[in-house]
Amino acid sequence: MAETKTADRATDKAAASGSDAKPQRKRISRRKAVEDTVRSYFAAMDNRDADGMASHWREDGVEDVVPVGLKRGHEELREFFASMFTAMPDARTTVTRLIAGEQSCAVEWRIEGTFDGAPYMGIEPTGKHVEIRGFDLLELEDGQLVSNTAYFDGAGFARQIGMLPPDGSGADRAMKSAFNAVTKVRRAVAERRNGG
Repeated sequence: MAETKTADRATDKAAASGSDAKPQRKRISRRKAVEDTVRSYFAAMDNRDADGMASHWREDGVEDVVPVGLKRGHEELREFFASMFTAMPDARTTVTRLIAGEQSCAVEWRIEGTFDGAPYMGIEPTGKHVEIRGFDLLELEDGQLVSNTAYFDGAGFARQIGMLPPDGSGADRAMKSAFNAVTKVRRAVAERRNGG
């Protein structure tokens, strides 16, 4: 009788694990498909292929590049990517960490290159070497990107290209001091107007 109960438990466990195995495999294959799509997208970025990057997007896709703004649809996305690559023709992209879910993917990345090509967002090239670290949170549906929120340090980029002075430098301290003085004057004026 003890053997029968042990055998029944083993059968129950096998049945339970067998029924869980299919959904688990399905989740794994969905995560793998998301990972493959996102890796392909970043490979296109590393190859400076704006058309290849845009082809990963659904036509109504939206990318929120936090320091830059929203980009919508294939053409706007393609133009944004192309402008980045013409500004840094030697840009190299490296994925440093990727975590894929069933419909989303988190990617930590690094772009390194020289800002010596075309103007970028109205800024003339300075010939400076830049290294930008960032993070993307991508959402996918049916194998295509539908949204992405991309974060990177815009002020750090501005410092690297020489648009802002190096952090902690004399020029940086002078700029912050002038800003703080103007802020104090504005506050004093506002307090006088409000009778305070």
